[in-house]
Amino acid sequence: MKDSESVIRNDGLEKIQYDWNDFPVLIRKNVIEKDEPLHMVQKHWHHDLEFIAVAEGSVKYNVNGEVIRMKAGEGIFVNAQQLHYIMSDDGAYVVLYCVVIHPMLLCPVYRMERKYVKPVVENTSIPYLFLRDSIGWQKDILKLVESMYEETRSKMAELVILQLLAEMWKILYENTEKVERPGAQSNQHLSNLKNMMMYIYANYREKITLDDICVAGNVGKTTCTMLFKKYVGVTPNAFLLDVRLEKAAHLLRESDMNITEIAFETGFSGASYFSEAFRQKFGCSPREFRV
Repeated sequence: MKDSESVIRNDGLEKIQYDWNDFPVLIRKNVIEKDEPLHMVQKHWHHDLEFIAVAEGSVKYNVNGEVIRMKAGEGIFVNAQQLHYIMSDDGAYVVLYCVVIHPMLLCPVYRMERKYVKPVVENTSIPYLFLRDSIGWQKDILKLVESMYEETRSKMAELVILQLLAEMWKILYENTEKVERPGAQSNQHLSNLKNMMMYIYANYREKITLDDICVAGNVGKTTCTMLFKKYVGVTPNAFLLDVRLEKAAHLLRESDMNITEIAFETGFSGASYFSEAFRQKFGCSPREFRV
């Protein structure tokens, strides 16, 4: 996935870099080479709706702590404000289409928003929908995702994409009552977790203790650790380390700061520990990563 296409804010909210400044759509065909590391894909959420269609290979998606494996001919719809991230499926080669759109595109007037958009976007029992080409209406959605990508360079791309989006949403809206949905997650627990993630993103440069993280989420240590392991897949301290390393990798690529400066800028106690942790995560030293 192209790391430059999005920005993770200090609250963990992803700021989508749309294809057009005044048309909130991001459409990509992503190729993940065999054994290509996916370290730079952070845990995040956004207000946008996301559709994925896998054309080749297989990949895993983590949505609110639940891992969904998708292979060619399958995909996923991720609802707004869900914590999610992509994961490698044992280093498999993958080709996938990704469409990210803001719900406002489906709401030209309030009646449309109230009748057709809010019932899906605000439905907490639909954090995501797993899509298979063996089911007719789901196959139609997957095809429309690919079609959107094919139209991105057409002269009337915005009009055609809007037309395809309306068709896709109509299919989704008509069939949401027919799917077997995953169990609704605890909104309060997700809110607590987001508050703790927000605290980490905002303060990763400082010395942070587990107590600090717990206070940010208004939970005890046991609940704090449980929430991170359930929804993010790692402990709070491991998540903090990941954030620091991802920020450090960004500085290695985008700044002229030296290794020691980057280590202290991202909250590490020294260059030696930073280099050791960096190599464990990325398989190379900070200096080798920068070349």
